[in-house]
Amino acid sequence: MSSALTFANHPAILESISGGHLPALLESEIRKIYERSPLYAQRYALHSAPLQWSCYREIPTLSKKEIVERGHQAFFADYAVIERGLVDRKFEYESTGGTTQSPMTVIMENGWWNAQTARAYRAHPLLAPYADRPYRKCVLAPVGCSSNICPYEDQPFPHRYFDGTVYLNLTSDPFVFPESEWDRIVTELQATKPEVIEGEPVYLALLARAVKKRRVTVPSVKVVILTYGKASVQHSHRIAEVFPAPQVDLYGSTEAGYIFIGGAFHDDSRVIDGNVFVELAPYRDLPGVFRIYVTTRDREAMPLLRYHTGDIVRRLPTGYRLLGREGGVYFRPDGSLVSPTEIDAALPPDFTCWHYSLVQTTENRWDFHYVADEVAPQSVEAALADVLGFGSRVVAFRRRFIAPAASGKFALLKPLAK
Repeated sequence: MSSALTFANHPAILESISGGHLPALLESEIRKIYERSPLYAQRYALHSAPLQWSCYREIPTLSKKEIVERGHQAFFADYAVIERGLVDRKFEYESTGGTTQSPMTVIMENGWWNAQTARAYRAHPLLAPYADRPYRKCVLAPVGCSSNICPYEDQPFPHRYFDGTVYLNLTSDPFVFPESEWDRIVTELQATKPEVIEGEPVYLALLARAVKKRRVTVPSVKVVILTYGKASVQHSHRIAEVFPAPQVDLYGSTEAGYIFIGGAFHDDSRVIDGNVFVELAPYRDLPGVFRIYVTTRDREAMPLLRYHTGDIVRRLPTGYRLLGREGGVYFRPDGSLVSPTEIDAALPPDFTCWHYSLVQTTENRWDFHYVADEVAPQSVEAALADVLGFGSRVVAFRRRFIAPAASGKFALLKPLAK
């Protein structure tokens, strides 16, 4: 008899039944995915008998690389139906490139993104009040942001206002915004009087800098949502100085929707059970550290089954900590892990910045690029070298800007590719 695998969902969601069979909710979702998409039967055939864990283990995991290689058309029996649906607006599409891989087209049924966003909100006490009533929100994120109606050309203010949400951004690199652009963004922010601000952490930190510089306030803000990218404590602190509201960490992806939610830097993130099943796979024999595989729920177009997101998490007594992308963590020669959490903790208390990126250039050499109002104290280099260990040398460089990847995303920690 095969034992059950480990999932991050609440135990009540995946209460196992006897005989080594899958929980009913999980099996039901798997069979619906097989019915909706021919891709999965082509990869592994299911039998009609109740599924056991041994069967589940044989279902191949799905990677972004495979989706790109097969093409999004492989998810559909008759793609002409989807093409007509795109014209009739029964379906929507987005493109996601991540930081290292080729662009991937994502097809979603109309209304799916809003529905799974509402489920994500209901899963957190600070956002639940906004899940089912009108409210005002401002979004500042990369132009090609995840599954939202983001502008792709310069549009006047009213045309970037959808159902109470204003999309503030018109270009993809906040470090090159001229002051006139920040004037526009801050003015629109004040005019909207949002209850919620949502955005990529670097963008929001630089928004805080712009608001602070202009000596204005936005007292309407009740919650700040950090999403689209990995936040550092430095981002969090700079944002909180200008927008003193609770911060929520909302993690997801264009292709899978929202997966985890929790208080920013509270180590209490949990799975949004209504959106996904999250399977935990041990990662490099590190205690409490897992690679995640996601199975979407109630998704009609391009449902995902055992999808390898490329992210790793740490399980803690209070919940989960998102460590980031597998390529965005560093392993010391002894196999121990360094994530942005360890870098944040190593930075001395008298150091403040708007953004940083720690980049490995050789086996023992790292460059610490940071954007700040003041030169970093000399102790920064030694503190970072100490946490990296094994003879590492760190050189700090103060910058006016740090360029994002082609996708518009920023990386806090960039080890050499192995």
